[in-house]
Amino acid sequence: MQKTLLVGGLAALTLAAAGAAFAQQAPARSMRADADGDSRVSQAEFVNQRLQRLTAMDADRDGSVTADERRAAMQTRMASRADARFDRLDANDDGAVSRTEFDAAREAGREARADRGPRPMRAHRGPAHGQRGMARMEARGPLVIADVQARAGQAFTRLDADNDGYVTAAEGRAGRQAMREQRRARMTERRAAHQAQRQASPRAPASE
Repeated sequence: MQKTLLVGGLAALTLAAAGAAFAQQAPARSMRADADGDSRVSQAEFVNQRLQRLTAMDADRDGSVTADERRAAMQTRMASRADARFDRLDANDDGAVSRTEFDAAREAGREARADRGPRPMRAHRGPAHGQRGMARMEARGPLVIADVQARAGQAFTRLDADNDGYVTAAEGRAGRQAMREQRRARMTERRAAHQAQRQASPRAPASE
């Protein structure tokens, strides 16, 4: 049955916010790969979790993922999420969202946000950000899955602080914090170098 929104354009604009109220809280990032639920992540779990999506994107099974394959997978994922949000709003499963269903979902969203408390501000990423990302992806060429597998193994080794073959939630948090600090340090160095270059560049003589 074709899905329709009885409440008009307003509902379409707020589907994402209302649907989020029904989503379960995501697990800690470092523990999402914990397939066996033992509260730690093995190297196999860590690497496989990073390869699953790429393997699914590799439509022609040639061991690499092109920009077109990633774009197609992204579109499929967005469509699936939109359908899931609609289904959560469509409480009676009649293929349409009534005003009552919409209001109930919006109220549930307000309550969920109130329970979570204030959320940190994030930089807005509009369509231009996605376009730049796709341009960089095309410039880099196909993503070789074997290379990603090797880098994932190296990342696991860096996170596994006690070298016991497993990454715990604490090790994951510590690793992410270290990476954030390294990124900030690199950004500071680049800004300093850029500023020094600007100061060293001779100014053009004033025109007479």
